[in-house]
Amino acid sequence: MPEPRFRVAIVGAGPSGLFAAQFLSARDDVAVDIFDRLPTPYGLLRYGVAPDHTSIKAVAHALARVFDAPAVRFLGMVHFGRDVTREELLTGYDAVIYAVGASEDLRMRVPGEDAVGSRSAREFVAWYSGHPDAEPQSLDGVRQAVAVGVGNVAVDVARILVKEPLALAVTDMPEDVLGELRRARLTDVWVVGRRGPQHASFTTTELRELCRTPGVAVSVDPEAFDDIDDDTLDRRTRANVAVLREASETQVAAPRMRLHFLFWRRPVELCGDPVRELVLERTRLDDGRVVGTGETETLEVELVLRAIGYRAVRLPGVAFDEKLGVIPSEHGRVLNGSRVAPREYVVGWIKRGPIGVIGTNKSDARETVEHVLADLAKLGPRADRVDLVDALAARGFVPSSYDDWRRIEAAEANRGASYARERMKIEAWHELLDLVQAERPGGPIPPG
Repeated sequence: MPEPRFRVAIVGAGPSGLFAAQFLSARDDVAVDIFDRLPTPYGLLRYGVAPDHTSIKAVAHALARVFDAPAVRFLGMVHFGRDVTREELLTGYDAVIYAVGASEDLRMRVPGEDAVGSRSAREFVAWYSGHPDAEPQSLDGVRQAVAVGVGNVAVDVARILVKEPLALAVTDMPEDVLGELRRARLTDVWVVGRRGPQHASFTTTELRELCRTPGVAVSVDPEAFDDIDDDTLDRRTRANVAVLREASETQVAAPRMRLHFLFWRRPVELCGDPVRELVLERTRLDDGRVVGTGETETLEVELVLRAIGYRAVRLPGVAFDEKLGVIPSEHGRVLNGSRVAPREYVVGWIKRGPIGVIGTNKSDARETVEHVLADLAKLGPRADRVDLVDALAARGFVPSSYDDWRRIEAAEANRGASYARERMKIEAWHELLDLVQAERPGGPIPPG
């Protein structure tokens, strides 16, 4: 295969990075190297989409076709800033696209938030999704749990908590996670939001699925529907409100679990360590802003999961807007101050913030790639371009490959077969490393 005229590096193998690679690989004169910290591609499709949402996870099968292109390589186990620097990437490639997403969660900033039993929904999702960095999540002694937030993450964690574990036993969820869910003795799950149902960002399909979970009785504070004029709502919001009304009016005989929606409330304090109470303050709108009324109520809970949003973190050496939590850009071109940073681009959540669904990343990536290709046509290839993979090998570092990932896939299929499932996640770093090291020269690659 002749040397391509251009080489582009993508940092991050999640949906946004893979969509960008898909558009770039349509060109015969462009080769693409996709770097990721993990030996597994697909990012949030693998570790953020709930295991029982197989239709969304199926997007990974479509994105996998990008690796069929001979000019596309997956380079896993490469930690940006530690194993390879910004300067090295800019020397080795004609363009660099940052696609790392948002890896921190926002905090509630209330007393008691750091107590045992107060956790990040992001960490909880990582646990039940089999992320190798995830800390085990104990549900021992938890009878009542709260998800704080009114987006799809809150809906997902609430659904996993109220769903019958037997219904999850057909997914790729790790067996240790299923075992913990089977042992759990939850009776009540709360979803709490500081605004009304007409302001929630639920996807209607997700909300309906949660509210129709078999054996679960749903309640919604009747006051939540006050002052809602259906005629002023958009289609999605009107459907969400209708789902909540229907669910609150549906009688469930002998429910095994209760699900409660509390709108117009915000957490103001978590009491106890471990947590035993959550103090909520009623809220209202004042000139478009949410303000407290001073009226409080207390829930007896043992688990509080904050699901109020994500935030990107700074990449070493790369421009970053601390206030907005994004790499500043103009149509995908990275900005350093008011000036465009040559040959640097951004896609996904670290470009626009943690908004949108999986499909949003496709149009977002298309915009960025159009500018990448336009700029490359003007700038031409780097005259001093070096082969970064050769440079890494010279210092004894060999990235994991797509073949390594296929080996992991095969091992997960084999593990799943023993449980009569299509596949089961391998979540332990040591097991992943054993598979990556199979048929490879050199010593172990440390996780990071």
